[in-house]
Amino acid sequence: MSTDCENGPARLRRSVYVILAVASAGVMLGRILAVDSVDVRGLQRDRAAKTQDDLKEARKKLTAQGLPAEEIDRRLEQLEASRWDWVHLGRPFLSANDRSRWCTIRALVEDEMRIEGAPYAIDKVIQKPIWDTIDKVKHDDYLYSSKPPLWPTLLAAQYWVIHRLSGATLGTRPYEIARTMLVLNNLLPMLLYLWLLAKLAERLGTTDWGRVFVMAAACFATFLTTFAVAINNHLTAAVCAMVALYAAVRIWFDGERRWQYFAVAGFFAAFAAADELPALALLAALSAALLWKAPARTLAAFAPAAALLVAAFFVTNWIAHHSLLPPYAHRSQTDPAGNWYVFEYQRSGRTLLSYWHPKNREKQSAIDQGEPSRAVYAFHALVGHHGVFSLTPVWILSVVGLGCWLGMPGDRRLRELAILIAAVSLACLVFYLGVVGEQDRNYGGTTSGLRWVFWLAPLWFVAMLPGADAMARRAWTRWLALAMLALSALSASYPTWNPWTHPWIYDFLEYLRRTS
Repeated sequence: MSTDCENGPARLRRSVYVILAVASAGVMLGRILAVDSVDVRGLQRDRAAKTQDDLKEARKKLTAQGLPAEEIDRRLEQLEASRWDWVHLGRPFLSANDRSRWCTIRALVEDEMRIEGAPYAIDKVIQKPIWDTIDKVKHDDYLYSSKPPLWPTLLAAQYWVIHRLSGATLGTRPYEIARTMLVLNNLLPMLLYLWLLAKLAERLGTTDWGRVFVMAAACFATFLTTFAVAINNHLTAAVCAMVALYAAVRIWFDGERRWQYFAVAGFFAAFAAADELPALALLAALSAALLWKAPARTLAAFAPAAALLVAAFFVTNWIAHHSLLPPYAHRSQTDPAGNWYVFEYQRSGRTLLSYWHPKNREKQSAIDQGEPSRAVYAFHALVGHHGVFSLTPVWILSVVGLGCWLGMPGDRRLRELAILIAAVSLACLVFYLGVVGEQDRNYGGTTSGLRWVFWLAPLWFVAMLPGADAMARRAWTRWLALAMLALSALSASYPTWNPWTHPWIYDFLEYLRRTS
């Protein structure tokens, strides 16, 4: 009887978790199915209507000339085909960032887009209307995506299967293929992320209210769901970090010693680092912790699994660029040959300069030019217009939670977990706020939040559990936490169709500047 009473609340919580996750999945799926360049939808509709009017007028003229019906149809088909590029402006690729990866995917899979001897080169792809991207580099006379090639290579394997089975291409069926791949690579992994977080909430949380609050925040109040409509490394890195953290918690807290847990922790911690460079801190922290906890299993399973992913990262870089370093590492300010970002290229018969070329500085957005002051950058990155805590104040509860665990007597494992989360978080923030150069102090470019820290979400949600439990004790603290949740959900949903837009605080400050 006692066991039934104890299990009753747990069953109810799990039901609530499922409801929240399903609702979140529905929201993400709805956005994926609607993904489109809505900023050009009206213009495309007008051009399509104009084309239909022109076709009707042309048919009248050709009929008046006495031409046979077959000849009239042939000429009208030619006219309509010539207008295709002029009419079709929409695409399910919402920014130069994700389009850069899609370009690599096309180059690797489609025969007509492939360049012999340079399989990752995107020169042919960017010649297609609406397929150019500013996120590209040039070396050895070819253009390439500026993104590390491992993740696009894995995506290309999926696209190869879709292409071979259907015969469709990203050129002929962009919406169908892109939406399918977004479901496979964003929606389904996010459900795994939420499932594992629910298990950790049950394991580490202490109150019903706190556990449900954390799950609600994960479902609706972070930018991971916002970015579900675009292929990106941030969501993938967050999911990988969650998987690695879950496996590590099972090892650390529950005495799990099966080799697969160590292999999963190593592989996915390395995968997170391959997607987000500062996640090396997580890989290093888990390596040290597990090596101390279970050295034999760590060396036999964790290390080989991590090494496999690390090898894949460097091998794909070498195949793509004949360099072990990813493209973003080739930005020398003293050696022109070592700067892959400054170049000329040909498109549609015109000679163009790269977006990052010094002569194009006036065309770069103010955000992309970088913030000269580290202090100003740190302010806006933490509590300003792109602020971690101003846009998503639920993370304040993560700081509270870390303090709770660090000061909690008793279970030292909780203090050790808090130290790991705090150390990894600080390493990431110090890197982006105190190490990167001026041009990279750009808040992630034109985007809805400080995307460099999105991958930390699983760590911060685990840290939030004791913070949410503390807020559950009084009515006024619960209402305060709910206000933080509402504001965070507002920020996550403000980019209604495209995550590659400025945050609402930035837009509000711009509005005040224009109207003052």
